[in-house]
Amino acid sequence: MRHLLLILLTVASPWLLADQDPAGDDSFESLLVEAELLFSPPAGFVDLPAGRTPVLDYERALRSPDGKLEVRIAVRPLKRLRIDYDDPHGAVPNPNHIFPLVFESLATRLSGGRHAPSNAYPPDRAREKFNADWAAAAVFDTVEEFATGHKQGLLVAIHRNKVSDAYVVFLFDDYAAAKDSLQLAMKTLVFAPATEAEGKVSKTEPG
Repeated sequence: MRHLLLILLTVASPWLLADQDPAGDDSFESLLVEAELLFSPPAGFVDLPAGRTPVLDYERALRSPDGKLEVRIAVRPLKRLRIDYDDPHGAVPNPNHIFPLVFESLATRLSGGRHAPSNAYPPDRAREKFNADWAAAAVFDTVEEFATGHKQGLLVAIHRNKVSDAYVVFLFDDYAAAKDSLQLAMKTLVFAPATEAEGKVSKTEPG
């Protein structure tokens, strides 16, 4: 159990999730290319500053025109992940295998340790909605450490094997009031289709 906790704390810690590339470009656009992701903000959404919090660092943020929904995006190429594993007799876990555990750990951090109901998408739905090999969602009540005035959140996590993880956090006060904007924003971040990913294609559409 100690080994497992070390992995989760290390991988889920915001300052370790996105190592900078000293030889490359660490802009949001370059992370999209590296992670094989497409970013398509809904019309009318406005940009907010990226942020660093004790819970999760995020590279892009958006707000709906009516201000009832905020979207925070974190992109994590797998080759930048560091996994500290202190068992000399065991192999370092494969990031493709621990992603569900990292997701649960992040949901717990976002909720301050309180209950955060979660579900994984069936594999066919993960592919249909996000071109992902794995995807899951969790709902939670926000904590002060995440630096938001909104009271509730929805975490959507997507994973492509051997490539990247990405996390989209939707923040709101009242789900019913934010529902329409949330539905518009649900596909703000998806993986590129395989043919585009192979060609390192990425797009960023203006809001």
